[in-house]
Amino acid sequence: MQKKSGVSEQEIIQRCKSGDLKFQEKLYKHFYGYAMGVGLRYLSNRDDVLEVVNDSFIKVFKSIQFFNDTQPFKAWMRRIIINTAIDHRRKNLKYANQVDIDEAVYVGRTAEAVENLTVKDILQLMEGLPDVQRMVFNLHEIDGYSHDEIGTILNIPVSSSRVYLSRAKEKLRKYWNQQEDNYVRSV
Repeated sequence: MQKKSGVSEQEIIQRCKSGDLKFQEKLYKHFYGYAMGVGLRYLSNRDDVLEVVNDSFIKVFKSIQFFNDTQPFKAWMRRIIINTAIDHRRKNLKYANQVDIDEAVYVGRTAEAVENLTVKDILQLMEGLPDVQRMVFNLHEIDGYSHDEIGTILNIPVSSSRVYLSRAKEKLRKYWNQQEDNYVRSV
């Protein structure tokens, strides 16, 4: 386990299990950046991400006594953050402007542009994706969920998950091509 301020993560977790507020603050400070990184993959608005991160830490503190010490803490916490982001998205879904899935048009292209992207490039480009496409992309491509699982999590048909993923990839390719064109013009 990593040490921060001379205290191991394991010790911080154990002290949080006993309800020690000082160590809850240490845990929050220690994992805040990680939690923000996970949240930013799912939501575009920083205020929403901050709300999700804070809600996630509240859930972590309420349920940390049930955390199994034989599992990695980051993975357990990541699942809480992802689920909280999804819940936040569902709660605000009624305010989102979505296109009807029946109007979807598949436009197939090679995946060369996306395959050549770095993680930093993808995260930067993902800021331009609609929330539902970003969420499906993250769940499938980054966190490894199947389309069946995504459909259940987001309460959408499996075919919609596939279409949203396809649209997200296409938009990422388009954004990447625009970025490359802008770079070529500036040289």
